[in-house]
Amino acid sequence: MIRILFICHGNICRSTMAQYVMQHLVDLAGLTDSFYIDSAATSREEIGNPPHYGTRWKLKEVGIPCGDHRARQMRRDEYDDFDYIIGMDTWNLRNIMRILGSDPDGKVSKLLDFTGRMDEDIADPWYTGDFDATYRDVKEGCEALLNECLLRL
Repeated sequence: MIRILFICHGNICRSTMAQYVMQHLVDLAGLTDSFYIDSAATSREEIGNPPHYGTRWKLKEVGIPCGDHRARQMRRDEYDDFDYIIGMDTWNLRNIMRILGSDPDGKVSKLLDFTGRMDEDIADPWYTGDFDATYRDVKEGCEALLNECLLRL
């Protein structure tokens, strides 16, 4: 089983969008039983809150189910539980490393790294209001990540 944890600042916009987009891609590929996908925040600001209405709206618009995930903060002890720990931007990576302390197995990366866009971040729609652009980047990143994961199965 491949275990993926998507991370953003509050766990209500980008990381939950990535969680549900990736789950949808995995389900369409008939690989549901081969993956465990979750998301979390680096901050405590939104703990317990549901996905942002913009994330819910965008996922509904493109026909991707949005579950009842509630924002939570990632924990240091989760490092061994996941194969991939994926931040949405450079700031997320800094905060992920602050929480984890180290990444001895090289599990931590940005989502767009899988697309070859190593220096790019997924813009935070909390600030931009542009859930369409966020979705396009998240979808591209998740498709590329799934292709990498298929090499491991």
